[in-house]
Order: sequence, then structure tokens, then C-alpha cells
Amino acid sequence: MPRAASWSDGSLNRVSSALARVFALWRTGLPRPVLVLQSGDALNYFGTGLLLPFEIIYLHAVRGFSTATAGLVLATVMATAAAVTLPSGALLDRFSAKRSLIAGNVLNGLGYGGLAFVDRPWQGFVCSAVGGAGFGLVGTAGQVLTLTLVPAEQRAASTALRRVAGNFGLGLGATVAGFIVAATHHHLQAFQGLYLFDAVTFVVFALVVLVWIPDPGLADAESPSEGARGFRAVARDRLLLALIAGNLALVMIGGAFFSYILSPFAAAHTPVGPVGIGVVVFINTFFIVVAQVPATRVVARMRRTHALFATSAIFAVGLLAVLLATLTHSTLAATTVLAGVAILIAIAECGQFIVLGPLVAEIAPPHLLGRYMSLYQLSFLVGVALGQAVGGVLLGTSPDTIWWGGALALALTGAGFLRLGNRIPDPLLPPKSPPLPAASKAT
Repeated sequence: MPRAASWSDGSLNRVSSALARVFALWRTGLPRPVLVLQSGDALNYFGTGLLLPFEIIYLHAVRGFSTATAGLVLATVMATAAAVTLPSGALLDRFSAKRSLIAGNVLNGLGYGGLAFVDRPWQGFVCSAVGGAGFGLVGTAGQVLTLTLVPAEQRAASTALRRVAGNFGLGLGATVAGFIVAATHHHLQAFQGLYLFDAVTFVVFALVVLVWIPDPGLADAESPSEGARGFRAVARDRLLLALIAGNLALVMIGGAFFSYILSPFAAAHTPVGPVGIGVVVFINTFFIVVAQVPATRVVARMRRTHALFATSAIFAVGLLAVLLATLTHSTLAATTVLAGVAILIAIAECGQFIVLGPLVAEIAPPHLLGRYMSLYQLSFLVGVALGQAVGGVLLGTSPDTIWWGGALALALTGAGFLRLGNRIPDPLLPPKSPPLPAASKAT
């Protein structure tokens, strides 16, 4: 018995040690305000996830809009967000990110709360425009606030946690909404409840920011001359423009092709059905939630140039692997291939977000931080729109070109990142501009 007890205790100790090492991978060491901010962000995205899969169904089947009108109403959100993104950057260089984030969430709450009661298209367009303006402001302000609440060495971790919060909230919200809509049979009151709950999450998030998040304020550094102010100064930064172009390619070809084009391609050219496609999307989202924070430790050991090249290469391999699923008549084999694609795309996205966001913030002069981050945010909106448009055209003309052509374009993108060489600063090198204000300096 003593020997058995000793063996059992040793096994438990080894298991405990292994679990401790695993959980240590998710420790970020971030300050409490950032953890509170991302908890509120997760709640906010949960509300958005409740609506995301069912917005056209609501506007068409419940409100009686044509599918074309419903699509245009939803497109108004993204169009307005894109139009507001650059002006929001200029606004953030004059006012604090905290105030801008609160204002953006209030606009979101008004827009999406209003959509619960629309019964005419013009009302839908107005509410979508208000909500889109809120998204445009929140997208940039949230990034700036997340980056300015921490010192430079924690920017990658704070960016990773923000992405985890968003993906977790969206995935959980969409799952819960599926059960609600199925149980209520598309009743008007059910959809109104979802929209109103989403509006409440925006208001709650605004209150969380107001009460619990400190205001880092604006950077003290002033521009050396009037000529260095505004977007003209941003346009003269060739390194920034190169990074924005690279990010645009990664979003358009890597992220958007997977998110929006893979499903119709798989349905038409592989034996994978709707259930298999749902599994593939779930695996991608789940892997991002699990791997995003640990990925910061991997990337921290690499040069940023090499990390961006590796990100491009993994995206390219993932796109090429899609074609393998067309070579089999086995549903299981094709689904397994696409699940592998989902994991590769998730790995690449993890690297993309934790390298490029902090890098853009690092090269930004403090008085232009808002403008730099707004241009970075705009590259995501434009990339998604271009990916949907180009991918949709190729689906009808040359479907396989989407994947091998996209892989080739991403390989060239990776080579472009390598050519930037030492122009891309690494975290361990002395920064060329004053650091962003940290939370410890906030008042």
C-alpha cells in the first residue's frame, strides 16, 4: 500500500506539473485595466455574435425587405465604418481614446437598438449608418486604448488577448443565437430581443470603460513642424505604407478568401457538406482562441521580418492545401483536409495580428498614433471587401485560381516583407521614437 500510494502521489504531481506548464502559456501578466477592458470586449462581441448569422434572415423573412435591400442595409454598416475610420484617427490625435471608445459604443447601441424596430428600408439604412459610424470609431479607439494602457513589451500580449476576447464572444454568441432562433421559429419578438440585448452590451461596455478603465490621455510629444502634421506626414512614411500594403494582401487573400470564399467553393467542388463546413469554421475559431496568447511567446523569439515572412508562407500553404480536398470523393478525407487548412489559417492569423498591430504603433510618432492606427484598421475593412469581390468573381470564372493564385500572391508578399530587412525594428532594439504612455502614467 505505501508503494501504491507513493506511485499515485507521484503521478498526481506529474499531472499537476504538466497542467501548470500548460496553463502558464495563457498567462499574460497584463494589468487589471486591460483584463477588465477585454472582458467587456468579449461581452460586446457576444452581443454582436447573436446577430451576425441571422441579420439578412431578420430583415428579409421577418421585416419583409427584399434580399437585395437587406444586403444593402447590412453593407451600409461596413461602408460607413470604412468612411469613418480615417477621420476617427484624426479625432484620436486630438481627444483621448477612452472618450472616443465610449462615444463609439453609444452610437453602436443606438444603431443596433434602432434596428429592432425598423419596418421600412430607409429606417434600416439610417440605423445601419449610425451603427457603422460607431464601429468605425470603436475599431480604431479600441486598438489605441489597448496599446496605450501597457508598456511596449506587453503590446503583443494585449493585442492577442483582445483578439481572443473578440473571437470567443462572436463564436459563443452565434452558437447561442442558433438555439434561440431555432426554438422561436423566427418570431419577431425573438429577433427584437436579440437586437436589444446587443444594444445593451454596447451600453454596458461603454459603462465599463467609463468607470473602470483609466484614461492614458494623449502623448506629450508635439510634432516638430506644421508640415509633419496630418495624413500628409503619414503618407510620407514609406515603411508604414509597405506594412499596410502587406497587411491588405494578408487580409484580402488569406483571411477573406478563407472566411467568405471557402464555404461556397467547398460546397460546389468538394464532397464536404454544410455540417462539415460548420466544423471547419469552428476549428478555425477555436484554434485562434486557444493559440493566440501562447503564440506571443513563439513570435517573441523571432525577428519580426522572419515572423511576417512565416505568416505569409503559412497562409500560402493553407490556400494550396484547399485544392487537395478536390482530389478525393471521401467526405471524411476532404473535411479532414479543410480542417487542416483551418488550423494553418488560424496560425497565420495569430502571427499577423500580434506582429503588425504593435509594429505599426511602435513606428508611429506619438502625435500621429491615431492616424497610423486608423490606416491600419482601414486596411482590414478594405481587404475584406476586396477579398469578397475578387473571390466572388473568380468563383464564377476560374475557381482553382483563387487558391494557387492566392498562394503565389502571398509568397510574393512574404518576399516583400523580407526585403524590408532591418527597416522593420525588433522589440529588443532601441525605439526611434518616444514610447507610448503606459498605464502607470495614467491619471
